[in-house]
Amino acid sequence: MQVISADHAAELIQDNWTVIPGGFGCCGHPEAITRSIGRRFKQNGRPRNITLLFAAGSGDRAGRGIDHLAQRELVSCAIGGFWGFAPGLAALARNELIDAYCWPQGVISQLFRATAAGLPGVLSRVGLGTFIDPDQDEGRLNRRSKRGLIQKLTVNQEDFLFYPSIPVHCAIIRGTRSDERGNISMEQEISYQDALAQAQTAHNSGGIVIAQVLELVPAGTLQPQAVKVPGHLVDFVVVADRSQHPQTYAEEFNPAYVTAGPATPDHRSLPLVRRIIARRALAELTKSPGALVNLGIGTPADIGLLAQQMGLSGYTLTVESGQFGGIPASGLSFGASAHPEAVIEQSSMFDLYDGGGIDLAFLGFAQADSNGNVNVSNFAGRIPGIGGFANISRSAKRIVFCGTFTAQGLHIATAGGRLLIRHEGAIRKFVERVDEISFNGTIACQNKKSVLFVTERAVIELSENCLHLIEVAPGIDIDRDVLQQIGVHIIVGSDIPLMDSRLFSEEMA
Repeated sequence: MQVISADHAAELIQDNWTVIPGGFGCCGHPEAITRSIGRRFKQNGRPRNITLLFAAGSGDRAGRGIDHLAQRELVSCAIGGFWGFAPGLAALARNELIDAYCWPQGVISQLFRATAAGLPGVLSRVGLGTFIDPDQDEGRLNRRSKRGLIQKLTVNQEDFLFYPSIPVHCAIIRGTRSDERGNISMEQEISYQDALAQAQTAHNSGGIVIAQVLELVPAGTLQPQAVKVPGHLVDFVVVADRSQHPQTYAEEFNPAYVTAGPATPDHRSLPLVRRIIARRALAELTKSPGALVNLGIGTPADIGLLAQQMGLSGYTLTVESGQFGGIPASGLSFGASAHPEAVIEQSSMFDLYDGGGIDLAFLGFAQADSNGNVNVSNFAGRIPGIGGFANISRSAKRIVFCGTFTAQGLHIATAGGRLLIRHEGAIRKFVERVDEISFNGTIACQNKKSVLFVTERAVIELSENCLHLIEVAPGIDIDRDVLQQIGVHIIVGSDIPLMDSRLFSEEMA
């Protein structure tokens, strides 16, 4: 193992390499190294035509993370799960400047292990019936990207998708400390992510492993249980300062993310519309005592905070980055949890998810149609990608999609336990046909899943391949505020129950 500078690390990356940039969304990214790679390319045009392989692409939506690499001719291809924190890279895909593919985050996480083990790839049900299916777009994000990477296979009379292993030339991972032999500990990282599997993938592919850490310590001083990546797998270590090694892109270091103990009371107030949605969603949580729960990014991430404020218990919240328990963080700290009970590797969390371990999932949605298909991956000129949504929505026993009824400009108020629409959103979210299928409503109905859409003004159920209006907010006119704002067929009974008026007051604050 050699200790080198970030600039030296950048010089190691060669043209046409396949590179894994570590991290999970807005957490745990080796910022100093990718920044140096981006700077080297601007200065001398090298490296060129690299392929990026990532599960949840890291960034802050403002140029950090893998967007350091989002430069024309630096990257020629990217295969990733979640692209939402790296809009620069997504713009290259949208403008047909790179080959670009979106595969399920959990599948890519598992693919690191499969490649390391010398297996041909990953066989999975995840992605069937969605834009990732070869019968649709095969996960391609633009026209220039080639078909033929993903295969649809039948095993024991059941359809699966086969995702091929991808050997890599370099894995850039991150930890907290390295000893002089390259053993990497992660005591201040929000999770272990896929660092071990990524290092094994690069090592067994004949490539190199570069680890960014905060501190170099003498050999023999790290407890073996604390070492998450053995030094045998690590070729180079870069020591960075905290400014280039923040715990998340929102917080340089929050000790709550890596310590045990009861959660400190958090009295943050949520925006009105998100508070209403989260309050109504919590009613579904109380129906599932002892449930293992996943909270998605955006409005669903508020549910853990609100549950804590209301003193609810008897469930376990999880985040796909590897946390069990605690209070999941939101915004640019999504992926962390305050005072988690346990932390495992991301791929192991997806093993649990894919096998049916999630009892209840709260997820966002950008579009939904009359068949219950949902789009979260490509809409309104944005390409956030599908992330872990594909794995979670496919496997969870119950799904609650959470979001506003319309988008862009929606303004609401409450008075006397009633909801008032002050200004309607300009964009309909319930549409005749979604732009892209991220969740297949027909398959969900065939599998007899419980699926709800919780919004600020209505609750809608997917049943028998149809949407059913099952609740409306007090103060809402069904014709004006629901039917005229919805672009899909929906079944409306003769007597629709009202949502609890306390959702629209301060009584539940």
